[in-house]
Amino acid sequence: MINDMDGSVEIQRNELANRFNCVPSQINYVISTRFSTDKGYYVESRRGGGGYISIKRLNTNSPGEYLMHIITSMGDRLTQHACEVFIQNFIDYEVVTEQEAGLMKAAISDKALASVAPEIRDETRAAILRNMLLSLTI
Repeated sequence: MINDMDGSVEIQRNELANRFNCVPSQINYVISTRFSTDKGYYVESRRGGGGYISIKRLNTNSPGEYLMHIITSMGDRLTQHACEVFIQNFIDYEVVTEQEAGLMKAAISDKALASVAPEIRDETRAAILRNMLLSLTI
């Protein structure tokens, strides 16, 4: 739907609930998991008049701009799964090659970080991914 609307869509909360087969009260959760900034979207919710939600695909003029957006929006702790979601989006947006993505996934994996204490593993993983992304922007 967003692809058909030039990168953005505005939809009523009830209509969106029907589309995702959930009740309207679940929409915020559904939106936050499917259309987050780390997946390349900006969401704006407006109350009144049926409760409209606006979803916009983030437009970046260059891969470097996209990466800087991700670097500034990613948290200080990332699970392996969260990193893999980021990396898949980098492939989808043609920011990295499959080979580069494979190297990134290997570097942030639980296997690679096995010697890091579990309580700081997600912080270490986020720092590794952030540094790899910064090196791509140079």
